[in-house]
Amino acid sequence: MNGIKEYITRDMIKWLRSPVSVVSMLAMPAAWLIFVGLALPVTFTGNYLDFIVPGILVMTMLSSSLNGGTLLMFDKILGFLNKFLALPTPRESILFGKILFITIRGAIQATIILVIGILIGATILPLAQYGMIYLILLLFGFLMSACATTIALYLGDHDSYSAFNTMISMPLFFTSSALMPYDVMPGWLSTIAHFNPLSYAIDAVRAAETGTIPLIQIGLLALLGGIVIAICMQMFRRVTV
Repeated sequence: MNGIKEYITRDMIKWLRSPVSVVSMLAMPAAWLIFVGLALPVTFTGNYLDFIVPGILVMTMLSSSLNGGTLLMFDKILGFLNKFLALPTPRESILFGKILFITIRGAIQATIILVIGILIGATILPLAQYGMIYLILLLFGFLMSACATTIALYLGDHDSYSAFNTMISMPLFFTSSALMPYDVMPGWLSTIAHFNPLSYAIDAVRAAETGTIPLIQIGLLALLGGIVIAICMQMFRRVTV
C-alpha cells in the first residue's frame, strides 16, 4: 500500500503543477452543465438541472478516465517505467497507483462540477445521498480507468490511443441516458442506451438522489471493475516482462 500511495502522490503533484491541464479538463463538462442545463428548453422534467447533473458527473469521470489512459504509456516512452520496475515494490503497485490516481482525479473534478451545479440551481441533497453518489462515481471511475489503461497498454502508442479516445467518448455520452429519459428517446436509441455502461452509472446516481440504494447497478459496476482489472493486470505483466 505504501508503494501505491507514493505513485498516487507522484502523479497528483505532477497534475497539480500544470494548472492549464486542471482547468482544461473541467471546461467541457462545465460548459455542458451551464449551456445545456440552463439554456435547453425541456418539458419532460421539472428541474432539468437535477436531471442533467448526474449525467455530467458521470461524463466528468469518463473524460478523466479516458485522458488518464496514457499515463503508463508516457512513463514508458519517457523511461520512467523501467526505473519504477527496478524498485522493490510489487510491479502491480504501479498499475494500481495509476488507476486509483485517475479515479481520485476524476472524483475531484466531479466535486467541482457538482458545486457549480448547486450554485446555478441544482437541488442540495442530504449528506448520506452524496455519499452514495460518490460511491457510484468511484466504482464507475475505477472501471473506466482500468478499461482505458488496458486499451492504452494494448495499443502501445499515443496516436492510436488518441484516435480511440476521440472515437469512443462522445458516442458513449450521446447514446446514454445523460440528456433525456428513455421514454422520450427513439426506440433504437433507447435500446442502445439500456446497454450503455454510462447509463448504468447515471441511472444509479439518479436513484441515489431520490434516496434509493441502487444495489443492482452498484453490484454490476463492481463486478465489471473486478473483471477488467484482472484483464488489465495480465496485459500489464505482458507489457513489462
